[in-house]
Amino acid sequence: MTDVHTSEQRSRNMAAIRGKNTKPEMRVRSILHSLGYRYRLYRKDLPGKPDIVLPKFRTVVFVHGCFWHCHDCKYGSVKPATRAGFWDKKRKENVERDKKANHALRELGWKVKVIWECETRSPESLHRLLSNLIK
Repeated sequence: MTDVHTSEQRSRNMAAIRGKNTKPEMRVRSILHSLGYRYRLYRKDLPGKPDIVLPKFRTVVFVHGCFWHCHDCKYGSVKPATRAGFWDKKRKENVERDKKANHALRELGWKVKVIWECETRSPESLHRLLSNLIK
C-alpha cells in the first residue's frame, strides 16, 4: 500500500507533531490548575522528563499519545500502512523507554500517573480522573 501523501507532505505532517504543549497536555494542565494543583513542567532532572510534576505530592504525570505509546484503545492499535516495520520498532522503543523511566522514578520515591490521549477527549471524565489523582 502506498502513502496518500507525497514525501514532502508527509514530512511536513510529521514535523508538525509536537512533543510539548500538546492539546491533551493542555487539557490536563487546565483541569489540574482549576482543581488547585500547582505543578512544574518537563523537569529535566527526573528520569523520562515528565510532562507534569507535582512536587508537593511527589507525583509525576505523563500525558501519552495513544498511537505513539501503543495504548490498548482504537487510537493506539492503528497500524501504519507504509513503513510498518519502522513505526512498529519506534513505538515499541517508546514503550520500553517509558517502562525504564517509570521504574527509575518509582525507585526515587515518585508516584507515576499516565493519562492517555483518549482519556482527555471528554472534559467531564478527565475532570473526574484528575480529581482522584492524588487520593
